[in-house]
Amino acid sequence: MDLTSEQKRVVYTLGFCGLVSAADNWFVSPALPAIANALGVAASAATIVLTAYLVPYGLLQPVCGTLGDRFGRLRVLHVIVAGLAAGTFLCAVAPTLPLLVAARVLTGCFAAGIIAVSQAHVGDVVGPERRGAAVGVLMGITFTGQGLSSGLGGIITDLMSWRAAFACFGVLALVALALLWRLPRTELPAGKKVAEPAAATPQGSFFARAARIFFGSHRAIFFVACTTGIVFLGVYGFMGTFLSERCGLGSTQAGLIMMLYGVMCLVGGTVSGRIGAAHGPRGVIYVGEASGLLAIATLVLVTATGAWQPALLAAGALGFGYILTQPTLVSLSMDADPAQTGLCTGLIGLGVFAGGGVGSALGSQLVALGGYDALWLAAGALLVVQLVLGGRALATLARGGSR
Repeated sequence: MDLTSEQKRVVYTLGFCGLVSAADNWFVSPALPAIANALGVAASAATIVLTAYLVPYGLLQPVCGTLGDRFGRLRVLHVIVAGLAAGTFLCAVAPTLPLLVAARVLTGCFAAGIIAVSQAHVGDVVGPERRGAAVGVLMGITFTGQGLSSGLGGIITDLMSWRAAFACFGVLALVALALLWRLPRTELPAGKKVAEPAAATPQGSFFARAARIFFGSHRAIFFVACTTGIVFLGVYGFMGTFLSERCGLGSTQAGLIMMLYGVMCLVGGTVSGRIGAAHGPRGVIYVGEASGLLAIATLVLVTATGAWQPALLAAGALGFGYILTQPTLVSLSMDADPAQTGLCTGLIGLGVFAGGGVGSALGSQLVALGGYDALWLAAGALLVVQLVLGGRALATLARGGSR
């Protein structure tokens, strides 16, 4: 990725902001048994804490993306990162599960736009020719936080408490806010000044504009985003509890295994540009989906044997597959309406993260009814449907034949 020092500074700073927003949710996964025990609820009931963050995190991404288009991306980022920090500290002191859920909803509302607005701002800064690779690095850094936070969250939970873990991630959000304030208001991609906010105001109501993009000629991209969130994030959200219940691992052990997700996110973010150059965006998505199927097959093996070692491969394959798929969808979505890239990337976030919240909610029902085998079977079947139908639709789009 051939970027100037200032462009790299923007990518790495916004990547850290995204890292904190991803970490703020996913460190909770290995801490769920401790949260459930402290608040006197079943572990499966405590998964609502994941859904409470992911659903507003996904639903409000198009709104935050649009606000970034209108009022300026950095200005909006300042507000939502500050809200993320405040909400996380509230979670640390919540005395009951309902109040913790309410605090998670509030935190998810503020955090919603961090990734979508950052993606659009990076696209502005680096220009369309470097956009795919830059967004891949941005998301690799972001979801490294998802994996690393699982290990750190588990360690802090075991050594201190889950409340201390929330407080630590609140401090990280304050650090992200301080770094964000140091970025200049404008950048110079390819010798041209980027204005903030955008000069042209799109016509029509927010919902009308969002519907035109979501159901328009690029609708296949948004369909794949929805199923990606349901499968990849839904499955990952259950790994901590699964490893505890099936393999007898503690929060630290489960979290360390799940850290491989973040490591492979970083690896995938660095190689996605090369895979795309060789095979195109559709090829990158196919490799990502194949990695997801490998992860699910490995989790079936863990369920059958009770051995924790194959879970290392599962966590790594999930991270690698996810980070190849999501940023590629983001880059493709910006072509749906170049005048509203914030809204376009926000709609991808809506599909992915709201899908993750739906996946967590449906997953808890599947586990209650049929155990983890039912969850892995449903996730694998949905991923095969995505691979077949989504692949065909993306192929049609690439040929310019979609309506």
